[in-house]
Amino acid sequence: MTRPEFCSRIRQATLFGAALACAAIVPSNSALAYPLAGTGSSPQQTTPPGDPQAAPATPPATVSGVTDRAITKTAPVPTGQKPDRATAYYHFGLAHMYEDMATNYGRPEYATRAIEEYKLALDADPSSKYLNSGLAELYLRTGRVRDAVLAAQEILKTEPDNLEAHKLLGRVYLQSLGNVQNGGPSEKVLQLAIAEYTKIVQLQSNDIESRLLLGQLYTLSHDTPHAEEQFKAAQRIDPSSEDVVLNLARLYSDSGDMSHAITVLSAVPADDRTAKMDYALGMSYDQLKENKNAIDAYGKAFEMEPDNLDAERGLAQALLNDNQLGPALKHFEAISVADPQDAQTYLRIAEIERRQGHYEQALTTLKKAKALASDSLEISFNEAMIDDSLGRYDESTQTLQSLVKQASHPDGQYSEAEKNNRSIFLDRLANVYREQDKIEQAVQSYQLMVAMGGEYAERGYQGQVDAYRDGKQYDKATQVAQQAALAMPKDKSVQLMLAGQLADTGKPEEGIRLAKAQLHGNASDRDVNLQLAQIYTRLRRWKDAADEIDAADALSTKPDDKIYIYFLRGALDERQKHYDSAEEQFRKILAIDSNNSMTLNYLGYMLGDRGVKLDDALTMVQKAVQLDPQNGAYLDSLGWVYFKMGQYALAEANLRKASERMSRDPAVHDHLGELFEKTGRLKMAATQWEQSLQEYARTVPADAEPADVSKVQKKLDSARVKLAKEESAGASPKQ
Repeated sequence: MTRPEFCSRIRQATLFGAALACAAIVPSNSALAYPLAGTGSSPQQTTPPGDPQAAPATPPATVSGVTDRAITKTAPVPTGQKPDRATAYYHFGLAHMYEDMATNYGRPEYATRAIEEYKLALDADPSSKYLNSGLAELYLRTGRVRDAVLAAQEILKTEPDNLEAHKLLGRVYLQSLGNVQNGGPSEKVLQLAIAEYTKIVQLQSNDIESRLLLGQLYTLSHDTPHAEEQFKAAQRIDPSSEDVVLNLARLYSDSGDMSHAITVLSAVPADDRTAKMDYALGMSYDQLKENKNAIDAYGKAFEMEPDNLDAERGLAQALLNDNQLGPALKHFEAISVADPQDAQTYLRIAEIERRQGHYEQALTTLKKAKALASDSLEISFNEAMIDDSLGRYDESTQTLQSLVKQASHPDGQYSEAEKNNRSIFLDRLANVYREQDKIEQAVQSYQLMVAMGGEYAERGYQGQVDAYRDGKQYDKATQVAQQAALAMPKDKSVQLMLAGQLADTGKPEEGIRLAKAQLHGNASDRDVNLQLAQIYTRLRRWKDAADEIDAADALSTKPDDKIYIYFLRGALDERQKHYDSAEEQFRKILAIDSNNSMTLNYLGYMLGDRGVKLDDALTMVQKAVQLDPQNGAYLDSLGWVYFKMGQYALAEANLRKASERMSRDPAVHDHLGELFEKTGRLKMAATQWEQSLQEYARTVPADAEPADVSKVQKKLDSARVKLAKEESAGASPKQ
């Protein structure tokens, strides 16, 4: 014989001898338990000559009657005849060998041979649980899913409690769920998977992994009670398991129960919590806007995993949400170094720089973000915000108009996400128009919001009313409110908007009747009580206003609900000059939400206007401006506090910015008049007071305190007398 033939025969003899040796050690009457791979008792894999890692060009030519073209099966065991366990084990050994070779060499023909050897083994021992399960598993691993299912189902016909068969079917259905591409998971397959894992946990009650999978399947099926039942069962098995805690917390957070999610995560002792647990805890606090707690949780996650950029991003954003601009900037800059391709990080850095007043620097940072995401609407929107802050109204308007155009569809059909984006762009565009006293353009932008319907229509109508009020066009504001009330007769907010407008424009009793008509004797009355409280406050009916606030307070259950109650009480006290009690109410709000810009501005201005606690007042209004740099009222407050502190240059800079954005506000003109008088520009002061009185004359009584109007008139009269004396004396009036 030639040398190749000799080598081939050596290989055959080796395989054949190994299989016989394995078979010889099994007594014919034993309850054969076929070994799994890796137990050390399976037949040794044969490697072809040459490179020990190279796959043979073809399978061995002849092994136990198996050729390249066909499988010669041994005869099936006749009915009633004892199984031939030695033969079965021999073929199992070959099946296992081919299975390993298919895995190691990636050759599908070896997998086919393994299947055939399993069949031969089953011919010799048809009732073997192990062989039937092994063949079903092999079918699954080789992608013959249908054969795997049929094999497992055959097993369950005779052994309904066969754990491995149920696990195999469970894996098949899970795999099928993962392969679904469109329209979400098949409900039928989902229920089949649930049925299998329900059986699995019945047979193996302490299997945490199966209970978690079953809980996730119930979650996918929107069956929260059963999902919770499985996660809690897993929790009883191992209370400290990270997977168990995270799955249970996710279940509650996905259903909107953030407090319950926090309870689950917090129940794990702080020292035992993993980075993932603390990260999940931070996300939960984020949803509740509990910034301090979110910072603490994200900080612990980041401390455990300093290279975890997700944890650092969460920490940085929580710091930004808490208005801790410096620490937030430090983390975002570190993230930008670690991940220089992250456009969102540059966007957040630019936001911080804008809020710090570093506008040109913010624009430079935005250019970096735009280079990474040139089509980002958010980046363009932030550019418009910065241009607005710099007083570049034309550039800001142009950018916002472009965004509105990009967010427009010819057919007028929008998804909810598209509606939200479009409304944000339109609202900001309208605000820029209002800052320039371009009332009609602002109204047109709001009208486009109305066309989107629903809550966007409500906001669009309210925006039109506010814009006309800014322009002192109260008749038009009322007309829009009436139009809205007719278009949305069942919308309580719209009806209350009209009620307030009527009360402000000489029809107080009609407005009050319309507001009271919205009362229904249930918890929804809170909004009506709040609106009535504001109407009565503006009408200076203090007792009625206090009663309505108390009624709304009785219906307020959440911390956020209390915030507005405290604000209205504070405003009511301030209007009556009860300053100490007003301050007490405002500080209650800041104890709950230290970043409430409206309260920071109101309290800061109230203190500054009276010349008390000026350092405290300055800190508050500075923070309010940081939170909303484009707000003309906040800029006016900041300028006025600087004036009270004798810092006239800073006062003028901010008061001029406020005047640009609120050219029709009589208080801003009054403040500029005071500043010009104090800095020796009496004629300019007189001009500002004249404008202040003109605007007061066009303002509804609810927005004009008679005492304030009288003070401005006296200041103007005094200035005119001084200017007349200077002119009569031949001196040039001070400009």
